[in-house]
Amino acid sequence: MSGDQALADALRAVLGPVARLALAKGVPFAALEEMLKEAVVDEALNAQSAQANARLVSRISVATGLNRREVTRLTRRQRTARAVRQSPVAEVFARWQTDPRYLDAGGLPRSLPRVAGDAATPSFEGLAQSVTRDVHPRSLLDELCRLGVARMAEGSDEVMLVRNAFVPSDAQAAMLGFLGDNVGDHLAAAVANVLATEPPHFEQAVFADDLSAESIEVVRDFVLTQWNALMKSAVPLLEGLIEQDQQAGRKQDQRLRIGLYSYADVAAPLPPPDSVESERD
Repeated sequence: MSGDQALADALRAVLGPVARLALAKGVPFAALEEMLKEAVVDEALNAQSAQANARLVSRISVATGLNRREVTRLTRRQRTARAVRQSPVAEVFARWQTDPRYLDAGGLPRSLPRVAGDAATPSFEGLAQSVTRDVHPRSLLDELCRLGVARMAEGSDEVMLVRNAFVPSDAQAAMLGFLGDNVGDHLAAAVANVLATEPPHFEQAVFADDLSAESIEVVRDFVLTQWNALMKSAVPLLEGLIEQDQQAGRKQDQRLRIGLYSYADVAAPLPPPDSVESERD
């Protein structure tokens, strides 16, 4: 397979799910095309050196194939990049899942009193304030309950987690935010690895076929177990490194995302034998 064909196949594989999402959400092709133009122009602009102000529009026009009028129109737009940062609610959830102070003897998140009688007793209020003091603990609790991630125990003032993954099913905006952040970073890592001489990011996957639907359920449980183990190790490590950087006075301008994903689907049927033979001929 030629390099051009491999590139075309890779782009189609990436664009297919994007098209599926746009169709499902009623985004017309014209709007999708405009977004693609914006992205192409933005990337071409970022690729120019700081000293390349002269004939910048012409340079971008040559690089993208868009005419100069389109490039001028798109570069004059003011577009602010959406901040990529974990929300306080997600941080509270992650710490509740990983901090030994909020886990039971089996390593599972324990039920917490909403407010503790003393500072030494673990409570949801203490958990929330360990993450941020800019948002009231009650507001964070209300949001966790609204998302269906936590709930108040009946007849008591205790709070419990009811999900082991922060995937709010009833919050479309939050889910789309996860999609953009997680898939965006994953794709950025993969593209950077392809374009670099030495791949700068870890990006690997295990692939298997000839599995049954029952086997896929076993794998789902396995992946969830691995994710819980990874999160319980990674969150304390990252929090400790952030504190060390602060104490050392290092410039803290780097961000990091560590992800784990699995995907299962019906395998594409193999081509009939006669078509394989004709291709060989």
